[in-house]
Amino acid sequence: MVSVTTWNINSVRLRMPIVERFLAEQAPDILCLQEIKCQESQFPYEAFRALGYEHFAVHGQKGYHGVATVGRVPFTEFSRYDWQDNGEARHVGVELTHGPGKGTIIENVYIPAGGDEPDRTINPKFGQKLDFLERMTRWADKVDRPTLIVGDFNIAPLESDVWNHKQLLKVVSHTPVEIETLQRFMDAHGWADIGRQHIAAPARYYSWWSYRAKNWRDGDRGRRLDHMWASPELAAQATAHSVFEDARDWTQPSDHIPLTTEFTF
Repeated sequence: MVSVTTWNINSVRLRMPIVERFLAEQAPDILCLQEIKCQESQFPYEAFRALGYEHFAVHGQKGYHGVATVGRVPFTEFSRYDWQDNGEARHVGVELTHGPGKGTIIENVYIPAGGDEPDRTINPKFGQKLDFLERMTRWADKVDRPTLIVGDFNIAPLESDVWNHKQLLKVVSHTPVEIETLQRFMDAHGWADIGRQHIAAPARYYSWWSYRAKNWRDGDRGRRLDHMWASPELAAQATAHSVFEDARDWTQPSDHIPLTTEFTF
């Protein structure tokens, strides 16, 4: 069995105490982080090593974005794609090299949020988000290995992925054009949405709550922005999926929570 977690940590150095707590309590084999917000030389390698995580693929930049994959099981860095087409650190891929799942590819991605206005003519960031997804789609059309792609997709595609479908239809992350663009990416490789395979719609399933809500549990205005998608043959080996909402209550939390999938190879 191999377990993989994805988590937009919103600054790994600032939130290392809760990362350490999560790893001590849950101990996934692979942890994929987004928005690490540091350069590769600044990444807290020793803190991870102290917990038994000795394998790293870190793609960072100063102060913004950045992704990192760390593991208790061996892997090698496999890919770095510039789907943003501007040099931002938003992706890293690894290949498992030993034991169960050997040869499996795990792609870790942070898709742009897209700004506030869902109109690329007045909001260039929204256009960049759609273009990012189109580049991912062209890549996915050629994927020929068992692949897991995880991360902060910044899109909640289903009506039950948001707290209020009608109210959010014109809000970036749940607009029809984003959902259609994400669907083209899904269709390009026939990705399986592991989360919704295990927590079937219309069941409540969120991974993000705004910092603006002081009591996030009572209001529960969540969205499912984080995803774990797999090639069909790999998705068939996903035996469990969990959503760790408690982390949103921890001291200095991220606005996102960890999602974990277990694979039995």
